[in-house]
Amino acid sequence: MIEAIVGFVTGVIASMGLGGGFVLMIWLTVFAGIEQRAAQGINLLFFLPIALLSLIIHIKGGLIDKTLVKKYLLGGIVGAVLGTLASHIVPNELLSKLFSLFLLAFGLRELFVSGKQNAEKDREHNS
Repeated sequence: MIEAIVGFVTGVIASMGLGGGFVLMIWLTVFAGIEQRAAQGINLLFFLPIALLSLIIHIKGGLIDKTLVKKYLLGGIVGAVLGTLASHIVPNELLSKLFSLFLLAFGLRELFVSGKQNAEKDREHNS
């Protein structure tokens, strides 16, 4: 039952574009005891149908900037290939530590930087 709840919460967060993969990865590695590399594979497979459904809904809602997507797509594809190859070379313990540092860095940025930037953008927009 808990797995269904985690899947539901992760799906909701992921479909909003808020990084549901982080939630699932943390659940799988910390609470379910699955090694980092296996959790990455599960996470990727889990998000294929969720991403497709969310993409269709976002396209219908006019929320996709195709010009911006084109700018990021090539780099994303190259990064995905290199990241996948690297994940097969890097030891599982190091992958877990890198993932933890990544989460910490983004969490700290959200706590201390994003709020200030968003407030400045709101002031500029309202002026």
